[in-house]
Amino acid sequence: MSTTTTRQIVKIDEELCTGCGLCVSPCAEGAIQIIDGKAKVIREELCDGAGFCLGVCPTGALTIEEREAPAFDHEAAEKIIAAKLKTYIPQVCHVCGVDEDNAPLLPVRTKGSSTWVCTRCLPALIHG
Repeated sequence: MSTTTTRQIVKIDEELCTGCGLCVSPCAEGAIQIIDGKAKVIREELCDGAGFCLGVCPTGALTIEEREAPAFDHEAAEKIIAAKLKTYIPQVCHVCGVDEDNAPLLPVRTKGSSTWVCTRCLPALIHG
C-alpha cells in the first residue's frame, strides 16, 4: 500500500516533448521512459524530484511541480540503480572529454543542443 505526500516531482508537457529521450539517462531511478514517442514519468514513486532531467531537455518540456504524489520508494530505486550499473556508460564533458567517473558533470544547453559539462570547464562556458 503506497502513501501519498506533498512533494516535488517531474512534470512533462506532452505538447512540448519531442520524444528525443535525452531525459531518460539522467534519471538514475528509471522514472522516465519514452512511450509512444513521448517522455513519461512511468512510476511516480521512482521520481525523486531532483530534476537532473530538466537541464538536458531541448524544448523545456520538463518542469518540477509540488503536488500530492506517492512517497519516493528508496528501496525500488536502489534496485533499478543497481541493475543500470551493469550496462552503465559514463557521460563525458563535451569540452574536455573527462567522464563522470572522474569529475562531476552537469547537464547544460549550449549552441542549441543539450549536453554535459564538467565543473572544471563550466566557468569558461559561463564567463567566456
